Amino acid sequence: MERARPHLTRRRLLHGAALTAVPFALLPGAPAAAAGTRTVDCPAAEWAPASTANYTASSRPASHPVDRVIIHVTQETYATTLSIFQNPQKNVSAHYVVRSADGHLAQCVREADIAWHAGNWDYNTRSIGIEHEGWVDRPDCFTDALYERSAGLTASVCARYGIPMDRAHIIGHHEVPGTDHTDPGPDWDWVRYLRLVNFV
Repeated sequence: MERARPHLTRRRLLHGAALTAVPFALLPGAPAAAAGTRTVDCPAAEWAPASTANYTASSRPASHPVDRVIIHVTQETYATTLSIFQNPQKNVSAHYVVRSADGHLAQCVREADIAWHAGNWDYNTRSIGIEHEGWVDRPDCFTDALYERSAGLTASVCARYGIPMDRAHIIGHHEVPGTDHTDPGPDWDWVRYLRLVNFV
């Protein structure tokens, strides 16, 4: 059944006009996060922003060329990793975090900005850092879903920046000069991962 249309009075018109002049975020009941919501670089990712104290704002690739992807393993749970990145005292972040169980993606730092993930400033300025939930000595964390979603993400990053999809440009954290990290560790299947990256 069709409802009767409300009668438009001068009062209703003025009230409507006043509401259009009020910013959305100031309206009663508007979500508090609406004002801080940012568009992600990878449409499949949720925005889970790191503290601004944990990365360097930039305008890459105009300010710095982006020529590699660095693969990390969190040594923490997915939720703990996000909370670490959101803690302004930690001085660490990555662009993305991939959850083990289902491959869910969180973007924590915009790709244009410099995440603090490599332990080497030059590599930070030139790379996209992807953390994977798990531990280097627990290969069961490296699920099919994690490999597949991460590979799709890496392929999209490489396409955006013209990065070759090979082991010279998609590297482990342990390959960054000066690092003392061992991730992603000996159980990370590089052959499988590169095959997936190039298959997408």
